[in-house]
Amino acid sequence: MSYLIKKMNKKGWMRIVEAFGAMLLIAGIVFAVIGNQQDKREDASSKAYTSIVSILREIELDGNLRSEIINTGDLSLPVEWANFSVSAPQTRARIAEKTPGYLECAGKICATNDACLLAQDAKNQGKTIYAESVIISSTIQTYNPRLLKLFCWTK
Repeated sequence: MSYLIKKMNKKGWMRIVEAFGAMLLIAGIVFAVIGNQQDKREDASSKAYTSIVSILREIELDGNLRSEIINTGDLSLPVEWANFSVSAPQTRARIAEKTPGYLECAGKICATNDACLLAQDAKNQGKTIYAESVIISSTIQTYNPRLLKLFCWTK
């Protein structure tokens, strides 16, 4: 009889071990799928920020573009993206040229003490918006600080 009880106890323990192993296997698969999706999101945002910073750095280092931004009049601030073609056409062209194909970007020139927020429209509604800014403070002749902010989202 004791042999029969030991055999039944072994079967019970084996079932417990099998159930625990199955739960671990399922949990591992679920965590792997969730982690893979998170990595894709982080990869997209890091690529977007890298592109945005690269565009801003290029504008920041180009003397002609710096002058164009600094010479925008105080009365015309903030300069929305739609008005860049009048106030800062070279800057708009450079941003459009350097924007990667998977992103759509819009810029804004503001005073340094302005919040410089992006207006919602149909193109960026409900999308994750990546934003970076740079202060363009002066040229050799002029000290007139401006904030250039670039907003991008995936197409």
